[in-house]
Parts: sequence; C-alpha cells; structure tokens
Amino acid sequence: MIKIFILPTFLFFSLVTHAQNCNLSLKGYVIDLHDNSVLENASVKLENTSLYAISNNKGFFIIEGICPGEYEVTISHINCKSLTKQINIETNTEKNFSLEHHLQSLNEVLIKGELYNIEDKSTISAQISHETIDQFSNATLGDALSTLPGVSSLNTGNTIVKPVIQGLHSSRVLIINNNVRMEDQQWGVDHAPNIDINSAANITVIKGSSALEYGGDAIGGVIIAEPQKAPVKDTLMGKTILTGASNGRGGNLSTNLIKAYESGLYFKAQGSIKRLGDLEAPDYILSNTGVEEQNMAIGLGLNKIKYGFDVFYSRFDTEIGILRASHIGNVSDLVRAINSQEPSFINDFTYDINSPKQDVVHQLLKVNTFKKFSNFGQLDVQYAYQNNRRKEFDIRRGDRSGIPALDLELQTHNLITKLKYDKFENFSTKVGIELTYQDNFANPDTGVRRLIPDYEMYKVAGFWTANYDHSDNLFFNAGIRYDFTHIDAQKFYFQSRWDERNYQDDFADIIVEDFGTQLLTNPVFDYHNFSANLGVQYNFKAWEWNTNIGTASRAPNPSELFSDGLHHSIANIEIGDLRIDSEQSYKVSTQVKRQFNRWQFDISAYYNFIDDYILLEPGGIEQTIRGAFPVFEYRQTNARLFGVDVNVGYQFSDEASFNSTFAYINGEDTSRNRPLISMPPVNWQNSLNYKIQQWHNLSLLLSSQMVFEQMRFPDDNFTTPILNPDTGDFEETLVDISQPPEAYHLMNFRAEMPFELSFTELQVALSVNNIFDTSYRSYLNRQRFYADEIGRNFVLQLKLNY
Repeated sequence: MIKIFILPTFLFFSLVTHAQNCNLSLKGYVIDLHDNSVLENASVKLENTSLYAISNNKGFFIIEGICPGEYEVTISHINCKSLTKQINIETNTEKNFSLEHHLQSLNEVLIKGELYNIEDKSTISAQISHETIDQFSNATLGDALSTLPGVSSLNTGNTIVKPVIQGLHSSRVLIINNNVRMEDQQWGVDHAPNIDINSAANITVIKGSSALEYGGDAIGGVIIAEPQKAPVKDTLMGKTILTGASNGRGGNLSTNLIKAYESGLYFKAQGSIKRLGDLEAPDYILSNTGVEEQNMAIGLGLNKIKYGFDVFYSRFDTEIGILRASHIGNVSDLVRAINSQEPSFINDFTYDINSPKQDVVHQLLKVNTFKKFSNFGQLDVQYAYQNNRRKEFDIRRGDRSGIPALDLELQTHNLITKLKYDKFENFSTKVGIELTYQDNFANPDTGVRRLIPDYEMYKVAGFWTANYDHSDNLFFNAGIRYDFTHIDAQKFYFQSRWDERNYQDDFADIIVEDFGTQLLTNPVFDYHNFSANLGVQYNFKAWEWNTNIGTASRAPNPSELFSDGLHHSIANIEIGDLRIDSEQSYKVSTQVKRQFNRWQFDISAYYNFIDDYILLEPGGIEQTIRGAFPVFEYRQTNARLFGVDVNVGYQFSDEASFNSTFAYINGEDTSRNRPLISMPPVNWQNSLNYKIQQWHNLSLLLSSQMVFEQMRFPDDNFTTPILNPDTGDFEETLVDISQPPEAYHLMNFRAEMPFELSFTELQVALSVNNIFDTSYRSYLNRQRFYADEIGRNFVLQLKLNY
C-alpha cells in the first residue's frame, strides 16, 4: 500500500509545466485591516486592461486570462480610500488586500498574505486556518499543529499532547492565547497546553526566536492563538460544531457567538464540552484513557479606529485518565511491560475516569486597552491574571485515593506596555516593558514528598523591534530583548540527597534550618538574559526568500532547578540541579518560497547551536519504599540541531490538488558526541484533495502519514536485579528504554459537503482516521512501553454557521 501511494508522489514531482501566454490568474481576498472581516463588492482592477473582478460575500476575487508582466492594481470599496499597488505577475499569483474600512482619511493600507499580520516580514512561520481548526474540534491544539511541517508532538498517551517545534518543546515553546502568554506549569512533559482549540479562529506558528515581543526564551518558537475578531457593524454571528467519535464512543460540542454593533461595541461568548470513554487500540481497550472537558470564555470590548479596549475571561477545566497499565509499582513492572505485547491491565470499556489521572483548571483574565495617536503610532497596555490548579492522582491505598499525589497552584500576574511608532511609510518601531510576578504553592497535605517547592518569581523585561521596507522587494527587521528573572524558593532536602549532590560546598549559605534528616533551604537565584534577532526578506518575481539570524537566552525553570521526587503520572523520579544556569541559543534559518504554474513549494532549513542545553535524561534507578523506579536527571550539555522542513503543492485543476510535507531533524549532544534524546523521526505526509462542485461542492481528501524509525538515539539502557519467579533468585536484567519503535504508515480519509439552508449554512463531514486499523507505537509517546496507539476512528461532524 505504501508503494502504491509513494510512487505517484515521485511522479508528480518529476513533472515540469510551463506557463502559457495570457493564461495566468490573480486571486485572493479583500479584508478589513481593522478587524479582518471580509469586504464584499470590492473592485479589483488591472489598470490599462479590461480585466477586473468583484469580491463575493466571502471577500474572494479572481481575475483570469492575465498575460505575464508588471501591472498597476487598483482596489476600491465604498467608505474606503482606493489602494493602488504595483504587482509583477509571472505565475498564478495569490494576494490578500487589506483596507481600513469606515475611514477614508486613514493612510494605513497594506498588502498581506496571511490573516495574522506578522509585522516582521522575514519571520519564518506557518498558519492553521479556521477550517483546519474546526476539523480538530474534538482533538487538541497539539494534534492540529502536527499537520504543519517541522511541528510534531510529544505525547503521554493520546489525550496529553505537547507541541514540538523543530525538536524543542515545553519551556522553549511559548503559547500566546488571546495575546496572553500561557503560564500553566508548561515545564512538565506530561502537561498539555491548557487551551481549548475551539476558542481560536487562527493559529500561527513562528519557528525560532524571532518573535522577541513575546519572550526571549522562545528558543523553539511561538504559537499564537487568536480568537475570532468582532466586525464593526450591527450583527449577530457564530457557529456550532457537534462532533462524534467511534473511538472513545463520545464527542464534543462547541459554540461561538459574537454580538457586535456599528458603534464598535461587541460581546463574545464561547463554550465547549467534551466527553470520551476508554480509547481503543486495534487489539485491545486502553483502560482508563477517558477525558472530560468543560470550557468557557466570555469577552466584551470597544473597537474604535483610534482607541478601544478588550476584557476577556476564560476557564479551562479538564479531567484526563492516565493509561492504567502505565502505572508501574517498580522497575520490575517496567521490564515486564517492555517485554509484553499487551498492557498488563485490560478492562471492559467504561466512561469512568479513575486514578491515575490529572485534574486541571486554568483560569485567565485579561484587560487590554489601546490608543492611536495621529502622525505617531499606537500605545497598548495590558494586564493579565492566570490561575492554574493542577492535581495529579496516583493509585493509593485505603481511603487516600481521593487525595492528589501532586497538588500545585500557580498564580501569575503580568503587566505589559507597548508603544508602536509608525509615522514613516517604510519604517516602524516598537518598544515594550513587561512585568511578571508568579507565586507557586505546592500543597503539603498530599502526604507525598513535593516534586517542586513553593517559590516566588519576579520577571522584568524590555524589548525593541524595528521594521524597514527598503523597497517593494527588500525588507529588514531587527530586535533586541533583555529579561531579568529572580527566583526565591523554600525547599526541603533530605540530608542524603544534599550530600549525594555535593551541595554543601556551593550552597551551605542557603540552609535555613537543620532538622537532622532534612534541611530547610532558601535558594535565591538571579538570571540576566539577552536575546537579539536580525532578519531580511527579498522578493524577486514569484520568489520569496527569508533569512533570520538570532540568539535567544532562557533561564532555567523551577522544575529544572528543584525537582526532587517521584512524578507519579509518569512513574519516574525526577531530580533537578541547583547548579543549572541559563541556556543560550544561536540559530540561523532560511526559507525559500516559489509559485510557478500549478506548482508551489516552501523549503526551510535551520541550524541551531545551544550552549548549556538543559535536558532530562535517564540516570539509572533509585530504591524507594514503594520499590525501584527509573531516575531522570536534569543536566546541561552543548547541543546542535539542524534540519529541513518542506511543503510542496500541485494544482491539477480547479477540482484536484496534491500536497506533500516533509520534516527532518538531526540533534546531537556535542559535548558527549552522541544523539540527543527524544528527537522527532523523519515525518512525511501526503494528501490528495478532490472537489465535485456539482455535488454540493463535495470535498474528498485522502491523506497519508509515513513516520520513519528513529535511527539516531542515545543508549540510556541500564541493568538492575529482577526477581526470577521460577528460581526465586535476583538476576541482572537489561532495561531497554532506548530502542525506538518501528516505522509506521497511516492512511486517513475525509469527506465534507456544505448545504445552504434558509437561515444558515450546514456543513457535514465524515472522517476515518487510521483506515486500516494499523497497530503501531510512536517514539515521542512516553507510554510507548505499555501499549499501542489508538486504532481506527470514525468521526462525524456537523457545523452550523449563522
């Protein structure tokens, strides 16, 4: 089957198609610059020709029959000042035009190719459209992002999914939710982002550290989730999505509503509920893998041309079951799990979620206001508060099963002020100051040694960015950022751990009180981090070239410094190190885009060298009163990552198209000359899309995902005495936790059809994921030792737009 699908793919790439004279097209959308709403009945005209188009009710236009050459394009719309722009058309061209609606005198008019306006034109980024977001309404943010080249996921089972950008994740990837940086204990590899994907209308992934406005520690990149913008007109709009899934025997219901007025006032409301029971692998039930979610968000604001405000509140509430078979009592259970083809616990299907499990509530409150100044720019001030309550439940004896083994409450206050100066047509600059205060409380009433301690964290940051348009073809951007971090913690150490780590020589001054077997300490650390970026974009005919050179610095997070205990949800002992210092990244990335005839491609390459790279890797076993558990220690090394991301598309006709994405990354521990742990394997995805307009615009999509075996991995295997039940003796046994699983190939199908109703539009979609019910395991799933991934899944979705 793989050969049947791959062979045509190579044939497609071998085709060479030449443009025919006067057979080119210009298409795109006309959009309101102020709120991203579409503009209907806008005129797009090629001057000195008879060619023009009028945008439809979705803002879309297309002009066909164009000869190659340089054209003056005029875009006009009622209540808008007409825009005239020079465009060179050598191939089929796609451009989105943005106008400032309702204000003829405003001179701010631009062309942009994406709905999210990235001011730094050289930024290497990718976007997920609202159509793709809707397709993943029943899934997670990480699942949706995995469709992009260079973006994969680090999983704990199938419901805890963390995005990985070019090999980096967790604290190195920032998630911006409605312009607020998420603070949700993101250090944990089993801590998924606490964001409802249904609350986002557009998602942008910025690869690398070029988005200094959001943080200097974004060594991997930034994920920006934006909600639906409210139009400046009297309207009530929204959508409802109902999704049902066969695997898990449940589904999701999501609704978004916006009430807007011509005065600029608007109200928003969004909510979703999800319930899934036990998921199923092809050959067995994955017991205790259900999930329940209840999410909501409300907002109100005022959107004027020169001023406005936005108030937003959201609550994300999820309960996630952890695979019962992954709860091991000691390293002997781990050995048995690795050597077994099936999980050690397989029960009948149920919707019940028992221990082990996670229970997380994340609340976010944001107040934002802006003011535009004539002939100057814009001032933005924003305050945000977040409260993250995380509880992780272990299987415990007696009446303690209802008491969490890990109980953390993280409160974050953030104040940021930004001033943008854009008086000049071809130059703009922005400066900002950011203040952050965090308070982490680790509940001592769990009866379990706290994994991370109580601490307070203070952050002060300042940044400057600038954009210079040298010409219509050449653009520059630059930026610098400084971050100061102060951490003040209160932590108990066992005397044995203190001696084992040789802390007495370096940290004797932080001891507050000696209790004999334990020491109360007060670690206080300050970190000064500098980041900078320089980028350039050059356009030549249908070519676009972007290059970024940047350095980013990240202070260690509290987990990397203070972890000391059993992390129950993943059954590992994690140990931090007080000596860990900031890591510094030096990255060069380049991107080439091209559209010609029916082809389009996008190739990105990058090289990232990280000084003092912080990693969590196996370090043997440790005996506890519950048994022996694998130990994972935080340590620092020098690392090098390089790779390439490819996206290629071919348009056979107006009805049929083909797309292929490919991602390769190579990670090396240069200090020890060995591969880095948990690097994504080669990933190749292909899709064929066919639309039948005469059948209610029926759309058919057949997709393939080929994940190769990871051949570069460190050898972290170890031996330990294991009781042989036949002889009654302890025998030294190899614990193979390093060997990646075999390659796998998945096929998926989706069909969708819209129906125009009298009062709304109904879209019906049916998806079949893992068509052939393939059994496989993923290298980036921390539960790969215990069970296969989920099997075939039928997903039925109904979407109402109104």
